[in-house]
Parts: sequence; C-alpha cells; structure tokens
Amino acid sequence: MEISDLVSPESIVPKLRARSKKQALQKLSKRLAAIVHQDEGIIFDVLLEREKLGTTGVGTGIAIPHGKLPGLDTLHGMFARLESPIDFEAIDEQPVDLIFLLLAPESAGADHLKALARISRLLRDSGACENLRRAESSDDIYSLLTKTSVSA
Repeated sequence: MEISDLVSPESIVPKLRARSKKQALQKLSKRLAAIVHQDEGIIFDVLLEREKLGTTGVGTGIAIPHGKLPGLDTLHGMFARLESPIDFEAIDEQPVDLIFLLLAPESAGADHLKALARISRLLRDSGACENLRRAESSDDIYSLLTKTSVSA
C-alpha cells in the first residue's frame, strides 16, 4: 500500500487554521466529508471516539487521527499542515503541526493497520517531515508524500 492510495491532491490542506485539537478535527472532518460523501458529524464523532481511547498525537509534532467509518468503501486519508502548532495531547507533550488523518471501512481489518504502519513509517523520517513543513503548496506536499512513500 502506497501513500498515493490514501491521499489525492484534493485531500491535502497546506495551511489549516485551528486553535485546538477539536477544531482541527472538525475542520478536517468537514473537508473529508465532501471527498468521501459521508456526513461530517459522523466522521468527527468517529475521530473523537478514537481520541478518547488515547491520543493519536504520536510525538515530534505529528498526529495520526484515525477511525473506522460505516458506509465507507475504501481507505481515505487527508494530510494537513497547521498554520500554527496546537496542543494535541501528544505523547511527548509537544504541539502538533502535521496531521495525517485516516478513515477506513468498518471491514478494513488488516488494511487499516497496514495503512497506519505505512503512514507512521513515512512520518518517522525527520527529513521528510522537515520537507513537508517547508513545502510551498498542496501540489508540493502531495509530491513529497507520494515520492517519499515510494522510497520509504
């Protein structure tokens, strides 16, 4: 599974303005709802329920919120770079500025875990993250995500 299987140029948000974890998840839910043709409230609720189990802020400025959504046919991702870092209750207590959101069908099973592992491998690369932080546009970010994905 490649990152290009999860995101498209339209699912890249190069400058997300949010003041809190909740606001970031709400805005991303709204954007992703239009792409996957699902209710934004249901997406938000799925993400919030997952956060209640434990933070998806994995450290070094990165969060990977995820969940399984009824009625979804395939895995869908969205990548956002925040204008200003926010408190995401990350495990290292550092603010988050890069978010890779993943939604999976309820029946995804191993595919969901494989996608999370793929995203995690990509974002563990500090050089890749620095390039993502410096990228100018959605197209640049998409190119970095998919190019890095192939070489990761």
